[in-house]
Amino acid sequence: MKRREFISLVGGAAAAWPLAARAQQQARRIANVADPVGQGFVASLSQPGGNISGFGAFEFSIAGKWVQAIKDMVPVATQVGVIANPETAPFYKLFLPFIDSAARAVGIEPNVTAIHDADDIAGTIDKLAKESNGGLIVLPAARFTAARDVIIGTAARLRLPTVYPYSFYARDGGLISYGFDVRDMYRRAASYIDRVLKGARVGELPVQNPAKFELVINLKTAKAVGVKISDDLLSIADEVIE
Repeated sequence: MKRREFISLVGGAAAAWPLAARAQQQARRIANVADPVGQGFVASLSQPGGNISGFGAFEFSIAGKWVQAIKDMVPVATQVGVIANPETAPFYKLFLPFIDSAARAVGIEPNVTAIHDADDIAGTIDKLAKESNGGLIVLPAARFTAARDVIIGTAARLRLPTVYPYSFYARDGGLISYGFDVRDMYRRAASYIDRVLKGARVGELPVQNPAKFELVINLKTAKAVGVKISDDLLSIADEVIE
């Protein structure tokens, strides 16, 4: 059996949604999706069964950390904007209970707005900046990843404290990112490929959730935006860009 007949590695959850669904109909697949059990790809994480195993792309509870980061940067915040894209990330609602819970705990009201068209990104962020006194949370979405220069640039122009889900946002000029380490997931995926090539049954390999997370803070952007990052937040950062 050739590799291409049973292995499919998908780079991001948003891209994986339509691709991993087609993969379920094929022979044997290792894939990366947002919520494997909730989306019906596997019976359980420990015993996926069938012909699919792999890696869940998110730990949804991390959304509470995004709210905490906003409150840390803007102690007087009472509202925070949240942008989502239902088309390329239909799983975005799984983040919302954690955002709501964390927001209520610190007296913040989340203002969740769906963006359906890339051309609406800048205008929507502009509107949210006028409506909220806290900042902005960018939920994972392929469209946002592709348009990150627009998002980062708009947030900078508006001096809007913004938290992002992937480290490349902060390295590209975004203020703070906190999310799973994509490189760690690829390293772990390599071990699954090796096991399958040696004869392991895909459906007997447990589905793994993200195991390593990284907090990246861009102090250059913080200075430009006029935000003070607390020593507590800096002390737990995996990377600080100065």
